[in-house]
Amino acid sequence: MTHQITRIELEATSIGTSRHLVVHRFGEFGRGPHVYVQASLHADEAPAMLVAHHLVRMLKSRVNDFKGSATIVPYANPIGLSQRMLALHAGRGDLGVGGNFNRRFADLSAALRSRLAAHAKEQPEDLRQFTRKTLLELAAALPAPDELSGLRKTLLQLALEADYVLDLHTHYEGTVYMYTNVTDPVASDELGRLSQCRVVLHDQGAVAMPGQLSLDQACDLAWRSAGEFGVPHGCFTATLEYRGQTDTSDALAEADAAALVQFMIRRGVLSGTPEPLPEPLCEPTPVDAVAHLQAPRPGIIIHRCAPGDRVAKGDVVAEVVDPAADPDVARVSVLAPCDGVVIGRPISRIARPGLVLASLAANSVDVVPPYNGDPYP
Repeated sequence: MTHQITRIELEATSIGTSRHLVVHRFGEFGRGPHVYVQASLHADEAPAMLVAHHLVRMLKSRVNDFKGSATIVPYANPIGLSQRMLALHAGRGDLGVGGNFNRRFADLSAALRSRLAAHAKEQPEDLRQFTRKTLLELAAALPAPDELSGLRKTLLQLALEADYVLDLHTHYEGTVYMYTNVTDPVASDELGRLSQCRVVLHDQGAVAMPGQLSLDQACDLAWRSAGEFGVPHGCFTATLEYRGQTDTSDALAEADAAALVQFMIRRGVLSGTPEPLPEPLCEPTPVDAVAHLQAPRPGIIIHRCAPGDRVAKGDVVAEVVDPAADPDVARVSVLAPCDGVVIGRPISRIARPGLVLASLAANSVDVVPPYNGDPYP
C-alpha cells in the first residue's frame, strides 16, 4: 500500500503570488470504498486542521491496513489562511469578492440529468459508475478563471471521487455536532456516536438558495438528481463541527481523529476490529429544525448558557446590555423559542441588530420560528 503526497497549484490572482493545496492519498484508488476528508474550508477553524494532522499521522502508521483508499486535504483553503485585517485572521469569507467560502459550489445536477437521459435503460449499477465518471468530467470542465473558483473546482473534483465525504469544520464557539445527508443511516449513526455528537442534523436534500450550495450539498444534490433515473446514491456526506475555534488541543484532536479511523474501519476502508460504539448522545433532528436567536438591538452580549447546554422554551439564552442606558432598563433578554440544544454562538460579545446570538437545535421543524437568509454568511 502507499502514502503519496501531492501539491495542487491554484490559479494565480495577482502578479508574484501563488497558493496551493497539499493532498495526502492512502491505499489503492479504485479498490474498495474511498473516503475524502478535508479540513478548514473556513480557514480560521484551526481545530479541524489539527484533527486532519493527527488523522494523517494515524493513517501513516496503518498504511498496510488499507482495504480501500483515502484522500486527506489538511487545509482546504490557502486563500483564507492568508487573510489578515488589523492583525486578526479573517478566514470565513473571501475578502476579495466577498461571501462565505463554503458557498457557491457548482450545481452539476442539470447537466448530469441531461447525460443520464441517454442511458436510462442501463442497469442501475452501470449507471452508478457512469454517474461518477460523468460528474468528474463535468467538474473538470468547470471554468476557473481565478484562484477562488479554481479552489472550489479542485475541492469538488476531489470530493466527487469519494463514496464518503467528510468536511471538517469548527463553530466560532460550539459543541460537537454534524450535518449529514443520511443516505446511509448506519454510517450516520456510527459517525455521530464515534464523534460524540451532541446534535446530528439530517439533511433530506432540501434545495438551497441559488448560488448558496456548500460542498456537501453540491455532492449530494447531483447524486439525488441521478436518483430520478434509478441510480443508487453514491456519496454519503457529513460536515463535522468540532466545538469552537479556541478548542485547539492535541488531546481533543487526537480523540477526534481516532474516531475517524474507527469510522473508516467500520466502513471497510481500513482492516481491523472495530471498537465498541459509544452510546449516542442525541437523537437525529431535521436540518431545518434549528432556531437562530437574533439580537434585538446593539449592545454587549451576556450569554446565560453554554454550547451543548439543553434549554427549555422561555429560558434566557442571552442578554443584550446597552452600557449607556439607565441600568434599570439597559438589559433585554433573548429567550429560547423552543426546547433544544445550543450548538453554537459567535466569539464577539458586541451585538448589532439581527446578529445571531446563538443557534439552537430543536426536535421538530414545527416549533422553530422562520428565519430568512444565511445566519453565518
